Amino acid sequence: MDRYLEFILNHYVLSLAMAVVSYLLIQEFFDTAFKKFKHISPLLAVAKMNDSDTIVIDVREPDEFVKSHIENAVSIPLGSLPDQLSKLGAHRSKPVLIACQTGTRSASAGKILTKAGFEQVFVIIGGMQAWENDYKLPIKSASKHKN
Repeated sequence: MDRYLEFILNHYVLSLAMAVVSYLLIQEFFDTAFKKFKHISPLLAVAKMNDSDTIVIDVREPDEFVKSHIENAVSIPLGSLPDQLSKLGAHRSKPVLIACQTGTRSASAGKILTKAGFEQVFVIIGGMQAWENDYKLPIKSASKHKN
């Protein structure tokens, strides 16, 4: 035991780094274990859209949404999502699909929606990049005006 204490005192930077990394790993484990939303592939998202009364929420910024988005998706940027929850109240028990550009903002939106009481929240894995590039699924984009 004395050797552990000696090591920690002699290598305090390494010991502190190990403590921080351990804390972050444990926190990530608990976040993953207790999250209430699910990840879903773009193909399963399409099946869910076809089978039920599903709403698709795009949490990207408006300029990203205008370039390309899933048909019938609702644009609610992540920053304004907590303020817009009252508009989505009718969908609390229905499936909600969340899309962003790569899937990272969607996870944050999933946490917000589940905390607000939404029962069926699904985050699209890979976001719009996977939707468009990997799976080649249809998108809706702004029409280009010819001069």
